[in-house]
This record gives sequence, C-alpha cells and structure tokens, in this order.
Amino acid sequence: MLSRSATKYYDPEAVLTDEQITALVEIGTSAPTSFNFQNWRFVAVRSPEAKERLRPIAWNQAISYEAAVTFIIIGQLADASTVPAVFGPMVKAGYMPADQLPEAEKGARGIYDDNPQQQRDEAMRSATFGAAAIIYAARSMGWGSTPMIGFDPAAARKEYNFANNEIPVMLLAVGPMRDGNWPSKPRRPVLDVLSFR
Repeated sequence: MLSRSATKYYDPEAVLTDEQITALVEIGTSAPTSFNFQNWRFVAVRSPEAKERLRPIAWNQAISYEAAVTFIIIGQLADASTVPAVFGPMVKAGYMPADQLPEAEKGARGIYDDNPQQQRDEAMRSATFGAAAIIYAARSMGWGSTPMIGFDPAAARKEYNFANNEIPVMLLAVGPMRDGNWPSKPRRPVLDVLSFR
C-alpha cells in the first residue's frame, strides 16, 4: 500500500476483464458510508469508443484514454428517506432489531433533510471513500491508478445523462503501467501530521 503513487504512464494495449473491473468495484463498495447509504455509482469507461467520448471531458489527458479503464466516480446526494431500504437487509439478516429502524431514519433526517450542503458533502465523502478503496485494491493487484479532478463535470453530466441527485466527483484511471512512472513521492513525516492526546 505504501508503494502506491499516481500513475502517469499506462500500457495503452492493456485490457481489464469484466471480472477484474467488477472485483475492483466490489472492493470500492465495501467502503463506509453514512447510514449505509451506499450513495455512489461507478461508470467504467473502457471501450475505445467510450474513451473517445470521455476524452474531451477529461481535457484530452492521455491518462484517461491510455489506462485500461477510467471510472467516473459519482456521488449521490444523501437521502434520509432511503434508510428503511438500506437497513432492511440488516434487519432481515438479524443484525439490527426492526424497532431501531424508525430511530435510524429520524437521525438521518435530522442531519440531511433540508440541508443541501450536508447532502452534497456526504455525496463527496462517500464517492471519495469508494475511489480510495479502488485505488488501494488496484495497487494490491499490481496496477496503477490516477485520481483526476481535472475534467469538466458539467460536460460529464450532459454526456452521461446523470440524475439530478448525482455529482461527478472525479475520474479514476486504473490499469497496468508502462515504464517511466515515478516511485511513491516523499511524504511529510508522520509525526508532523499526527498528534497524540
């Protein structure tokens, strides 16, 4: 995990299978979300035609079309009304008593209802957690990755017809690397950013 670095050069001939891409997203969706909202979506752009559509949206950055797959990482606005649906499987499995559901929904509504900023913040957090999980999963599989905020979110929304409650948070390129990438960049000493109390 500590060897991870942002990949600049990908093998443009490399292909990831449906199963490999699905495995990455499965790990991504194991990341935490508030109230188990799972308020994210992942669009895997990997065919040559799809990459050409993405290319202008990604400001023609080679990373976006040379990587085996570039995910559009989407966060969905936090919606407290979904609490019964997302907690339902937990109740059915016996993890959570059914009588706790109304209290959980009430708590979520207190945080998110009538609070657009909090809804948006949660969408950004959830999508970022999911992307981070994919980044480290890719590294564990021997692949590189590059999170990219350099793209046109409005153009992505229009091109891919995202719902009103969906925010394109970042692009995430993933794939086998070619030569020329830098190793992991030096980091600030841990004790410069960690304090004990």
